[in-house]
This record gives sequence, C-alpha cells and structure tokens, in this order.
Amino acid sequence: MYSVHQHWDPLRVCVVGRSYPPEFYSWIKAPHVRSLFERIARETEEDYQGIILKLESFGVTVMRPDIPDGLAPNPKWGNSYEAPPMTPRDYMVMVGEKFYYYNYWPKFYNNIKDPSWGSYDTAKDFFANAPKWQQDEVLNVYNYNPIEENFLDRCYQNIFDHISAQGNQLKYNMPYKVVNGAMVSRIGRDLYFGTQRYDEDQSQLKGLIDQEFTQTRNHIVNTGGHSDGTYCPVAPGLIISLRDVPEYKTTFPGWEVVYLPPSNWTEVKEFIALKEKNAGRWWIPGFEQDQEVIDVVDTWLTKWTGYVEETVFDVNMLIVDPKNVIAFSYNKQVFDALARYGITAHVVPFRHRYFWDGGIHCVTMDLHREGVQQDFFPERL
Repeated sequence: MYSVHQHWDPLRVCVVGRSYPPEFYSWIKAPHVRSLFERIARETEEDYQGIILKLESFGVTVMRPDIPDGLAPNPKWGNSYEAPPMTPRDYMVMVGEKFYYYNYWPKFYNNIKDPSWGSYDTAKDFFANAPKWQQDEVLNVYNYNPIEENFLDRCYQNIFDHISAQGNQLKYNMPYKVVNGAMVSRIGRDLYFGTQRYDEDQSQLKGLIDQEFTQTRNHIVNTGGHSDGTYCPVAPGLIISLRDVPEYKTTFPGWEVVYLPPSNWTEVKEFIALKEKNAGRWWIPGFEQDQEVIDVVDTWLTKWTGYVEETVFDVNMLIVDPKNVIAFSYNKQVFDALARYGITAHVVPFRHRYFWDGGIHCVTMDLHREGVQQDFFPERL
C-alpha cells in the first residue's frame, strides 16, 4: 500500500505531468504561431524527460497521465480548449494512506438528482449503470458535459486504477480546493492547509478539514493561493518562504525561516509591455508584441495560464529525500540554506515555465514515500 506521511521521506513513486503533442496545434491558422506552440510542445516534453531521468537516477518509479483517445486534439470547452494534465499536484494528493482527488461529479449529481435516483460516486459509474432516461436527463436537461467535467479524470484514470490496485482508499476531495498537493503540507501528525484567499473564513475551513482529517493536528496557513508557491518546509527545522506570509512562530515553532524577496518583474521591460495586454498571467519571451500569439492564448487557451507575475519558482521545490531536492533554477540564498542542512539541490530545466506557470513541485505528484508517521511537535496535544 502506498503512503506519504512526510514529504521529505525518500520518494519511491511519482507522477510527472504531460502536455499535448505538437500535432494538437494543427488548428492554429497562422503558420508562425502554430510553429511556436509546436516548439513549446516538443521542448516541454524534452524537459519532462529530463525530470524523469533525474528522478529515475534516485530510484524513483515514474507514472504519467494519458491523453485520452478521442479527446485530443480537440477537447474543446466552450470558447477555450481544455488544459492538458500538466500539473497533477493541483488535482490530487496522498495523505497518509488515503488518496484524494478532485471529482466534480458528486457535488453536481447530489444537487440535481431526484431522491428516487440511485447513488453514484463517479460519472463513470452513473453512465455505466443508471437508467438510460436518467442519463439523457443529466446530459440534455442539466447540460452535463462529460468532456468538460471528466477530462482530467480520464487523463489520470490509469493512475487511479494503479493506486486502487495497491489497496489504497480513493476519495474525492472535500473541500476540494484545499485538499490537493498544491495546498497541503504533510508534516507527520501535523497537516498544514493553505487558503484560497487572504480574506477566507478560516474557522469554517478548519471545521471542514477537521471533519475529514480526524487523526491529525490540522492547521491553516493564510497563503492566499497555492501554498507550494508561497512556502516550502524543506526539512525538519527549515522553511523557505516569501515575505508576504504571516509569522510561523505558531505554526512551526522554533523553525528557521529563510525569506525570499518577490520576483521583481518591474525590471523586465518586455514582460511589462505584455502585462498591459494579458494582466501578467503568462509570458513567452520574444513574443510580447505578437498580437496573433496573444489572441490565440487569450481566446483559446484561457484555462491554461495562471498568474505568473506572482509566482516565485525558487520556493517551488520537489524534495526527493532528506539529502536531495530538485529545482528549476539556481538561487544562491536558497541553495546556501539547503547546504547548511546537508541538502544538495539539483537543477533541471523547464524552459516554458513562464507560460505554463508551474514549478517542479506543481508538475509532479508524490504517490509513495518510505517512512512511517512521525511527530515533529510532540509538545502539542
């Protein structure tokens, strides 16, 4: 059975994301724009292969999501194409021996079903077993779109099946916005959950979390977004963090915190010029003034991009074991701090991270690490 109790324990099984192949972009009419995205596709997969080779050098087994047959190259969602399974950590997490993943279906189905209808935990079960007239009602009356809502489920189905075969319990995550690998830090008996917004009702969030996670001490860290883009507990006693995070005296008492300055995008003139057009969401260097590229992204790929202006990739690291981490770029302040704790940082390239807005932690997901649950704060009740 797979498990993850501390995210610095030796990594043994890991998911690495996947993007669309170059042929996906055949629908782009402008030749130079199509050529650009075909190149991004090739180089993104080359960089994924570099990550895989590095992980395998540490004895890690790597799994990849699929691009389901019949959905690529045209998994179109309204006025935008569905994003590829680039960042598995946004979608799933292993907490102890339970595997949580985002599943839109239960919330949707429970809101629309008649009390006389059966219970189905997944859309797959519903469309395989429910009466035909109920299926038609869900599709036609309630406008359920299997491509839209189940695309990522289909991409990751091979991984779900594999985890289930290990004997792990799979649960759709509630509340789903914070029960994923981008929002929770697993520190033995203590779990730390980020917030979606700085003004979020933390008491309500804590109550929902405590209902699900009854055997751990649960904490809220007010990150105002993905916690793995805000801070990283790298090892017992050490945190790498941005300056805009509240004090850690209560949540991580006695730990050293190395604060990094935010990215100084104001000094990148090319990005500033593009920001006037895309609000700082993405950047492809060299194409800041290419309106055809901008139009393709902002019309058809709107669900692919994040908010790269607020991203500091130096915080977003993948811990392989207590002595090794992987990062996308060199940062002297970070690497010096790691060295003091006997940790070696390994740099792997990810050339288009400013378009995908994903760090090494985002584009991977640890499914299994050696080790049992420990208590790093035994003074707590």
